[in-house]
Amino acid sequence: MTQEARRLTGLDEQAVLLVAGVADLAVSTLGTALSTVRGLLRRSDTAELAAQTEHDLMARGRLVLDRYATVPPAHLEVLARHALARRSADGG
Repeated sequence: MTQEARRLTGLDEQAVLLVAGVADLAVSTLGTALSTVRGLLRRSDTAELAAQTEHDLMARGRLVLDRYATVPPAHLEVLARHALARRSADGG
């Protein structure tokens, strides 16, 4: 077997191992999520929990929109306001 053939086999093996690892992680995560959902459905305060979750998600969405949707003030505008405030404070 040539060096190149060994390398290709090694890369193929690595790809298969990576895919298998990702699949195992996904199955494990899905299993954990399903058991969490089952536990939540057995709770007596499911409606209250759902309302609180909705409230939390809306607050989180508002924070994301505030972070990315608003345009920060121009840098020179901020500097001009500081200079104006300083002049006013100095009495000039």
